[in-house]
Amino acid sequence: MTTEVLDAVEEFDVVIVGAGISGIGAATYFSRELPDKSLVVLEARDDIGGTWDLFRYPGIRSDSDLHTFGYEFKPWRHEAAIADAPLIKEYLQETVGENGLEHLIRLRHRVVRSEWSSSDSRWTLTVRTTDPATGEARTKTVRAGWVFAATGYYRYDEGFSPEFPGRDDFEGRVVHPQHWPEDLDHSGKKVVVIGSGATAITLVPALTTGAGAARHVTMLQRTPTYIMALPRVDKVALALTKLLGEKRGYAVTRFKNIWTEHAIVKGLRTFPKAGRALIRRENIKRLPKGFDVDKHFNPPYDPWDQRLCVAPNGDFFDAIREGRASVVTDAVARFSERGIVLASGEELEADIIVTATGLNLRLFDGMPIVVDGRQVDIADALCYRGMLLSGIPNWAMAIGYTTSSWTLKVSLMCRYFIDLVRHMDARGYDTVVPVAPPGTRRRPVMDLQAGYAKRGERFLPKQGPEKPWRMAMSYPEDAKALRGPVADDNLRFGTREAAVPTPGGRRATRA
Repeated sequence: MTTEVLDAVEEFDVVIVGAGISGIGAATYFSRELPDKSLVVLEARDDIGGTWDLFRYPGIRSDSDLHTFGYEFKPWRHEAAIADAPLIKEYLQETVGENGLEHLIRLRHRVVRSEWSSSDSRWTLTVRTTDPATGEARTKTVRAGWVFAATGYYRYDEGFSPEFPGRDDFEGRVVHPQHWPEDLDHSGKKVVVIGSGATAITLVPALTTGAGAARHVTMLQRTPTYIMALPRVDKVALALTKLLGEKRGYAVTRFKNIWTEHAIVKGLRTFPKAGRALIRRENIKRLPKGFDVDKHFNPPYDPWDQRLCVAPNGDFFDAIREGRASVVTDAVARFSERGIVLASGEELEADIIVTATGLNLRLFDGMPIVVDGRQVDIADALCYRGMLLSGIPNWAMAIGYTTSSWTLKVSLMCRYFIDLVRHMDARGYDTVVPVAPPGTRRRPVMDLQAGYAKRGERFLPKQGPEKPWRMAMSYPEDAKALRGPVADDNLRFGTREAAVPTPGGRRATRA
């Protein structure tokens, strides 16, 4: 049984919500560049790491190379450029230690409500925490001039799992990758993985290798996905590090990979037919002779309409070629006692079914956001420069790229945030809020056709048709936009004393 205790109010200049890769990066930038600002990081979970602490399924790794997924200020030292979660978590722990962030991070602190008051230009956050030893629940009040939300965009407490008919009839075990059981033994078992996204592409080879390998793994997909084999080790990066040293070698590798990735994405989107043919040709090389590539690896959409999946060293294709895994393209009719009955009438036998069916999207952990007594509907807001939200003062969010490394955008956002805070301090402003021009056309903020993106549209803010209201998914474009002038006529600045918002960074005057 828990008891509820109300703690005293604490005051900070900036509150970062979330201690994943975005929050830890932001804390490092802000503590270095804004040393006079009081700062705290509130993390709801028991440990840092976000995604890299939550997901525990076999083989969990990044799809991006760590020279771009890692921070620009901290070189990636491991040989593997595409790294497993434990190495990424270790990298984050090192970042915390090397930058003295331990005293800033408060674990088991969940922000459950945020309220803005224009009269004093402050956020009041209701924070709930539970003592792990005693179970005592406490409610704290934290006040801040700024909130930097680094919570990601999906629900941590549940993944997406469709209601499959007959699920209760299945005599085996059904698991979702987001909640992988520690006691799950798949050794010698027949496993069916439902899904064809990055999680499924990671799970299939991981479940079929090692001492506890499954007897056989079948990836059951309704729609094929583009999959490319990439080297796990970047030999050019190793050579550059040896030649130039750790820091300069990392910087040059990062530059190389940013522009290589940009060229690949742009090329595939500009010439989709050629891109499709190239990917198909590479798939054929790695699959068994006579494999039906056009059935199982021929998506009905163009490259990068959905995320392109990566198979490090071709491990996914190796599992199929060696007979450890197979692919079935069909729809689920229902679960049966022995496995899954397909729309075609075929039955796939299974001891374990893994529903790698995706995420449920949710910003800011679902907390209510109230501005001057009115609860804001996030879906009504427009994204300004990909990080501020129309109608919400002094609130920034960290949303990275979907077509390249997440943290590339987060680093640019942090630098813009620092410049914006300095701009406001120099002019005596306490408040800034983006205001979109009347009649701005709105469209979904994520330009992806993936199921999770479509399902989550109604929960996410929107973007406009052009800068600064368009959500860029290109590092070069963002680098130009976020490193340009801090203020424009879309921003309204104000002071606590004057309480008169002004456009474009001009000084407010008393009425």
